[in-house]
Amino acid sequence: MDVLIMAAQLICGLSILVTVHELGHFWAARAFGIKVEKFYLFFDAWNVKLFSFKKGDTEYGIGWLPLGGYVKIAGMIDESMDKEAMALPPQPWEFRSKPAWQRLIVMLGGVTMNVILGIIIFTCLLFFAKKDYYSIQTVNKHQGIVANKYGKELGFETGDKILSIDGKSFERFEDLISTRVLFGATVEIERNGVLKNIVVPGNFYKTLGKSDKWDFIAPDTTKCVIAEVLPAKNAAKAGLKKDDEIVAINDMPIYTSQQVVETMPNYKSQNVKFTIKRDNQILQKIIATDTAGKIGIAPYTDIIADGGIEKTKYSFFTAFTYGMSDAFQAITSNIKGLGKLIKGEEKAKDSLQGPVGIAVIYGAHWDWLKFWTITGLLSMVLALMNILPIPALDGGHVVFLLFEAITNRKLSDKFMERAQMVGMVILLSLMAYSLFNDILRQFTKS
Repeated sequence: MDVLIMAAQLICGLSILVTVHELGHFWAARAFGIKVEKFYLFFDAWNVKLFSFKKGDTEYGIGWLPLGGYVKIAGMIDESMDKEAMALPPQPWEFRSKPAWQRLIVMLGGVTMNVILGIIIFTCLLFFAKKDYYSIQTVNKHQGIVANKYGKELGFETGDKILSIDGKSFERFEDLISTRVLFGATVEIERNGVLKNIVVPGNFYKTLGKSDKWDFIAPDTTKCVIAEVLPAKNAAKAGLKKDDEIVAINDMPIYTSQQVVETMPNYKSQNVKFTIKRDNQILQKIIATDTAGKIGIAPYTDIIADGGIEKTKYSFFTAFTYGMSDAFQAITSNIKGLGKLIKGEEKAKDSLQGPVGIAVIYGAHWDWLKFWTITGLLSMVLALMNILPIPALDGGHVVFLLFEAITNRKLSDKFMERAQMVGMVILLSLMAYSLFNDILRQFTKS
């Protein structure tokens, strides 16, 4: 059942993305009076199809090979390699008869639609699902950040106020734990009135990728709440109770149980002042520690409450603004990832995901929030990959059309056919490698 759910999500997500992409080409071609002979979701290889019908000049259908989809535009050299049609004199309704700028718009139609879809998905996720966010200004006015394990290793401290990322101000706290920072950045902070810069290395995403994002830094939305008071210990004798919140130790603010673990060894065999919050009342207790600095409590270890910080609600305008920002950040992150791959900082086997890998990312449980998040991300990735200057991809056609527009020289059909064949070999090789890598990854994981 798990495999079926993963496969269903993969097919559903890709169907949406491919249909929208091909609609971009289809609508642009129709807008310029270009005939579209076929519109297919999935490939009808060897003319085998699951379903088809014809309306007007176009045959619509679903192929049997779920590796994408296509529109067959009359008079265009594409994966169909229809040499017979190209040997005939150009007709006014054909792609090759139109000026370069119109053909360029047709080729950019698919990428444009994927970008628009990605922005719409990210906007809707913010407005309808997430609904609100922590404002960095609100976090700074409250108590600043909580520095956890990996944040401390970089030099952050609890109570730091975050001012900018790479010299630019920002609004949402979550941008601090996005690829905007995790792929390397300089974060400006204020600590006790002094401005400092903390450099996050470019490979930090690898460190945090193996852990929870909150192991980096978090807003002080945590409470250190006592899970257990051990009987006959000093905490019990002082009157501490389960679910009491530890607000401060010797007047030092406490936000997480980790702070308690780190702080108490400094107070071995001492009388320590604990500030406790119980039922909205603030209590102070003087409690003696033992030789290990313990008083006999077990605080919770996870984030459990909002710490009184109000979140800022997304209006439709702010959701759209940040949705657009998140969508393009996805493209930026993938460009950085490709750069690391080219430089050898990342291995292809660890970075490239084929259909099996994408299905695994969707997961074995149908979570609509996760489904749309991944689909929105894939829409932007599909746009980026399609605009790469590889023959057979939209980006390859764009490069040839730009050459034609600049030089006023049209490339020969023979050249275009050979370029298309080279591009198809490259793409099929990448697809075969990623599929093999997916399968190998699953076996080595187990």
